[in-house]
Amino acid sequence: ESADIALLHRWHNEPHVKAWYDRDLDLSTPESVAEIYASEDQSHTQGYIVLWGGAPIGYIQTYRIRDYPYYSRHLDLDEDAAGVDLFIGEAGYIHKGFSAHILRGFLAAVVFARPGTSSCVVGPEPANKAAIRAYEKAGFRYLKTVQIPGEPEPEELMGITIEEFVAPPDSSRRESSSNPAH
Repeated sequence: ESADIALLHRWHNEPHVKAWYDRDLDLSTPESVAEIYASEDQSHTQGYIVLWGGAPIGYIQTYRIRDYPYYSRHLDLDEDAAGVDLFIGEAGYIHKGFSAHILRGFLAAVVFARPGTSSCVVGPEPANKAAIRAYEKAGFRYLKTVQIPGEPEPEELMGITIEEFVAPPDSSRRESSSNPAH
């Protein structure tokens, strides 16, 4: 939709988004944004505009890692892993804890609601400390650092399994405190 393209174009050209997201792509015009989001490269990706209180504030997408063979080959994950990428486009919503909440809701409603999805990964750049903290708050943990050939920066691959996602947040503490051996 043209309103979404205009919004994505504006967001991609915000300094806080441009610093980390799709820096290697030309997203300088609405036409270039439309072309990239409609390209064959994106055919296996489901993208969503994030609403908060009814207002659009960001973008989130998911895909099965196996549907992108070049990427999949370098990650070496299980067959049923999903990937996720997101950004907060509206500057007034960054660094306020929204990303972790958005990501948890998206994992529940979309990623792990898809039958057969066993895990989900996200790959921020190692220098993107704010994103890494948000993903950790959402339950993701560091897996490994990977350099995808052709990409300008490495990814700090972080993941969460469906079991980790549905486990109560303090289940490890409960187990150890109820075990008389501890």
